[in-house]
Amino acid sequence: MIQYNSIREIVEVAEKAGLKISELCLKDQAQQLGITEEELYREMEKDFDVMIEAADWGQQPGRISRSGLTGEEGYRMKQYAEHKGGLTGSLMTKAMARALAVSNCNAAMGRIVATPTAGSCGILPGCLVPMYEDRNFSKRDVVMSIFTAGAFGMVIATNACIAGAQGGCQAECGSAAGMAAAALVELMGGTPAQCADALGMVIVNELGLVCDPVAGLVEIPCIKRNAAGVILAYACADMALADIGLKIPADECITAMKEVGDRMSSDLKETAGGGLATTPTGKRLREQVFGKE
Repeated sequence: MIQYNSIREIVEVAEKAGLKISELCLKDQAQQLGITEEELYREMEKDFDVMIEAADWGQQPGRISRSGLTGEEGYRMKQYAEHKGGLTGSLMTKAMARALAVSNCNAAMGRIVATPTAGSCGILPGCLVPMYEDRNFSKRDVVMSIFTAGAFGMVIATNACIAGAQGGCQAECGSAAGMAAAALVELMGGTPAQCADALGMVIVNELGLVCDPVAGLVEIPCIKRNAAGVILAYACADMALADIGLKIPADECITAMKEVGDRMSSDLKETAGGGLATTPTGKRLREQVFGKE
């Protein structure tokens, strides 16, 4: 059984067995849970179905958060993608629309899959739903890629963290985007080593990102960071697929992320005690929602 203590171990075991990381993870997790591989696959497929539903729900007009601070970001980006295409092209703007939509669903207290957290819930669906709905990859291949994302996420959770309250937004959106990048690489036929490189590249680019939710709510700037995470995941996946080496191994990137998170001020770790949360506008929005202290 895999211990999920290092990305290197997972890559080496997969390469030695001649398996994709997803195939290795599915086999290992099914064995640990005492169920068949097909049963476990069906459970993950249900999760992917929820991602699709959340993306669709959040792209409808009138989806406003309970606080009233955010809403319709997914709908507006979808309209923009369909009518103007966007600077990054239709696929990317549609991917951002899904990420924003799932985050909207979360803010409006809808049903989502935390991947790996609620605050970063839009990134993996934002990356994978378009590969299924727009790029016509098979549903099974897309669902299987989530096992690769999950395997890498377990290593991050073991050796660093995935919570903004512990490590800043680098630990939430950074982990989610890295997991998504690895999944994209596998979908595109990349090697296990390239999956690892994609994950590491994302962490390199998200290193030091603070968690500073305005009014303490997972809305501003969280929703827009989910869209940015999608862009980064696609970019790092493409770099890995182009054989642009990571240079610093993924495991060392994860260790660096933990070190940065440990040194980060508590004011910048989901407490709304710094960053955008304490700007004049951030304070005004807090009063708008909760009233004056």
